[in-house]
Amino acid sequence: MARLLALIRKEFLALLRDKASRMVLVGPPLIQLLVFSYAATFDLNNIPFVVINEDPGAAGREMVARFAGSPSFRQVATLPSTEGVAALIDRRAALLAVHVDRDFSRNLARGRPASLQIVIDGRNSNTAAIALSYVSDIVLRFNAEWAAGHGGASAPAVLDVRAWYNPNLLSRWFVVPGIVGLLTFVVTILVSGLSVVRERESGTFDQLLVTPYRPWEILLGKAAPGFLIGAVEAAVIAAVAVFWFGVPMVGSLVALAIGLALFLVSAIGIGLMISAIAATQQQGLLGAFLFLVPAIILSGFATPIANMPRAVQYVTYANPMRYFMVILRGTFLEGDGVGDLLGQYWPLALLGVASMTAATLLVRRRMV
Repeated sequence: MARLLALIRKEFLALLRDKASRMVLVGPPLIQLLVFSYAATFDLNNIPFVVINEDPGAAGREMVARFAGSPSFRQVATLPSTEGVAALIDRRAALLAVHVDRDFSRNLARGRPASLQIVIDGRNSNTAAIALSYVSDIVLRFNAEWAAGHGGASAPAVLDVRAWYNPNLLSRWFVVPGIVGLLTFVVTILVSGLSVVRERESGTFDQLLVTPYRPWEILLGKAAPGFLIGAVEAAVIAAVAVFWFGVPMVGSLVALAIGLALFLVSAIGIGLMISAIAATQQQGLLGAFLFLVPAIILSGFATPIANMPRAVQYVTYANPMRYFMVILRGTFLEGDGVGDLLGQYWPLALLGVASMTAATLLVRRRMV
């Protein structure tokens, strides 16, 4: 027992005396705790909505005022008709539209069911379901007060919900396209994150130093397997999503392929940077996972980026998964083409150029 305790003490001392090990044990967990606590939230605040009020009566105005006065909702526009709703929801300027029919007040006064139409963005089924629960609370309170104030025994205002892009609000339609990006990202980072450090740890990296290869040629050779493996993996997972899980693919395959290529270049550049910095394969694996966990949380895979604090939202702009998630759900559910996704392509291209340039410089430094 004494020998075992001495060995355990020796391991703790070796771990705690190493500055890099202390930083890994203390720094990343604290940073991730703060980031995840703010970013991984399902609460919705300031839900952007648009109003189409065709009812000239007081009941319609009261219903709209209840939404506008709620701390959970934020009115972004008032439209005379439903024509402009599609554009606002498509570009995510509004999550839902509240449409008060012209006969809303008249039907309430006559004791007949009065329809309140809610058009909601169903691309994120979790967010849509939470927002609809807030809407239901407002309508239930309105009905209770109306029935009490007018002597009615029933609550006549009835919700008519229409979810765009995901009519049944199936969580599978939202989650599975995101899994395509998640698994592709993990595999690509791990493959590229071990490529350089594996050679250096086995001693074969020194042999590259006496070859006529230039740093960019070595980097390209290291990047090619990760690119091909990631592309094949993404294609297989996307096919399973469509043909096995029944997720619709209504957009352009060319648009998805372009986004995938740019995403893979960005992921490979990050992986090669990790591999060039790490001294051992164990450090490479640890560095890959330290990057992957926050990148996935901050990608919008599970929780909307719009719900995160403003400072955290700025951090997500450096995350390639943020843009690829939009591309995946746009091509799967929204019918997006190449032109619709240009706003996601150019940030991915910039991240790819920046990460590959940094990886080249780091590999060149290792060769000196």
